[in-house]
Amino acid sequence: MTLAPGLRSQLLVVVEMNDTAKAIGSGDVPVLATPRLLALAEAATVRAVERHLAPGQTSVGTRVELDHLAASPLGARVRVGVELTRVDGRRLVFAFEAHEEHGEPETYEERGGRTVVGKGTIERVVVDRAKFIARATR
Repeated sequence: MTLAPGLRSQLLVVVEMNDTAKAIGSGDVPVLATPRLLALAEAATVRAVERHLAPGQTSVGTRVELDHLAASPLGARVRVGVELTRVDGRRLVFAFEAHEEHGEPETYEERGGRTVVGKGTIERVVVDRAKFIARATR
């Protein structure tokens, strides 16, 4: 395992109906659901470390702090970025931030066309995949 702070990953999604609070059941409005935002952030953490784990290893989520700061409607482009900020043995701590992008993709940062949608931290633990599955299915 060669994990060190600074590993990064990001995902870009366009909010569709199945991403909304109404579809997921966490609310009744057609905006990006908080559970979906969390799932995207967790997926980005998995992507950040997957190539750095030893064969047979995986990581599992253990703790989350999430502030969902702004609503993202259908069609919004939301970019979720994560960075590994701390490695403590098998424990991994990530910071994440999600932005809704406005305008054309090439120019959105130049125009200040980003809205912070959410931010927080995610903790994961590196485990042996086979042993973890065996314990979980007992």
